[in-house]
Amino acid sequence: MLLDSYDKENFFDEMFGEDAKAHPHYQKVLERFQRLTTAEYRQKQTAVDLAFMRGGVTFTVYNDNQGTERIFPFDLMPRVIPAKEWDLIERGLIQRITALNMFLDDIYHEQKILRDRVIPPHYVLNAKHFRREFMGCDVPKGIYIHICGTDLIRGRDGGYLVLEDNLRCPSGASYMLENRAALKRAFPNLYQSARVKPVDSYAADLRKALQYAVPQSLGNEQPNVVLLTPGVYNSAYFEHAFLARQMGIPIVEGRDLIVRDARVYMRTTAGLVPVDVIYRRVDDDFLDPSVFRSDSLLGVPGLVSAYRAGNVSLANAIGTGVADDKVIYYFVPRIIKYYLGEEPILPNVETFLASEPKDCAYILENLNKLVVKSANEAGGYGMLMGPWATQEEIEEFRKMIIANPRNFIGQPPISLSRHPTWVSEQEDFEGRHVDLRPYVLYGDKITVNPGGLTRVALRKGSLVVNSSQGGGSKDTWVLHGDD
Repeated sequence: MLLDSYDKENFFDEMFGEDAKAHPHYQKVLERFQRLTTAEYRQKQTAVDLAFMRGGVTFTVYNDNQGTERIFPFDLMPRVIPAKEWDLIERGLIQRITALNMFLDDIYHEQKILRDRVIPPHYVLNAKHFRREFMGCDVPKGIYIHICGTDLIRGRDGGYLVLEDNLRCPSGASYMLENRAALKRAFPNLYQSARVKPVDSYAADLRKALQYAVPQSLGNEQPNVVLLTPGVYNSAYFEHAFLARQMGIPIVEGRDLIVRDARVYMRTTAGLVPVDVIYRRVDDDFLDPSVFRSDSLLGVPGLVSAYRAGNVSLANAIGTGVADDKVIYYFVPRIIKYYLGEEPILPNVETFLASEPKDCAYILENLNKLVVKSANEAGGYGMLMGPWATQEEIEEFRKMIIANPRNFIGQPPISLSRHPTWVSEQEDFEGRHVDLRPYVLYGDKITVNPGGLTRVALRKGSLVVNSSQGGGSKDTWVLHGDD
């Protein structure tokens, strides 16, 4: 039977406990998968892969000589999270986005947290994504972070840790929805009997959150919402088109919008249509060539003036990137304590700042033992995996850290939890490392979609789960209570 020879090894395993028995919340999944023959499993996996191919469920890899567009790798074995565990995750994520939103409002207004020296001011004021030009600018409803994708991991003890916050243009929600649809087709009876919470409302909930963000001055009960994409060559274009279609809103590029009298309009065959809310998947630097990068062809000239005038809302707000700077991440526990008077429900990974002399000395002495990350890179880029790096890579990072210490942090490598994952070469299940990206929406209230994107490092021994670095994904099942 499948999984009979599975070896959890010396890692925290999502499915199997120390006694090598499946956790109770995995029992139904284990029973169903063990009834499958290898041929039956292969047939189901092939059917899902073909459906993804026909549906264009793809992502793009830049700087790759094997072709840029790929089918998103998907593993049929779901990750299962019991209700009590999910309750902890949900409370921790709501606490975190609440505090980070208060932090953003503060640093763009009174800057109390800087005056009180809870965070040394230079870390914020010199951050790459801190936008000085938005000091004193109020955002609609006081919400800066409308959509957040926070990456969670589990170490050897099974406790959840926050690896990073994604507050600018968090991606992956479309794969969460496509994964669920695929699993329901492949195992309809299992899905129903396991009492899994649905994720299908994500697009409707996202639309409601965006509509709630309409500027109060417009007083529009049915605001016009659009999704602004960089275009078809962007790595996440599949997701942009998918979410726009699911929400029933137009997908536009910068050239489709125009600003007149500090008001944004969309060009249509019937004439200009006013736009109230923009779900932008374009970074700050490219939003408005008259304010940010003058060479940008992706943005809309005059957009910032309309935004400042309170005539359009942007989700997420301009300037949110400062809060997902990996250096600011170090201070999030302090941020939570400062604004909420609470200890973090979900702790950070131990982190060292290269800009602090003592920490820098430690990082430089232990480059072969640490994971070193650039403060503002994403997708697994700009990272040194010390224990697995060559001496040449280590020395290259040493030079970069010495030249620009503010741009780097160091963390001990975490032995990410593992999950049974199908390995086609062996035609069997082996343990692969996973993380979890739940999606948080901030509208009239804060909601956490009951699931998220479980990303899996498909390469044996790899800790890098990003799709651009050879990772794939799993469906994430959150169970109803009393499981």
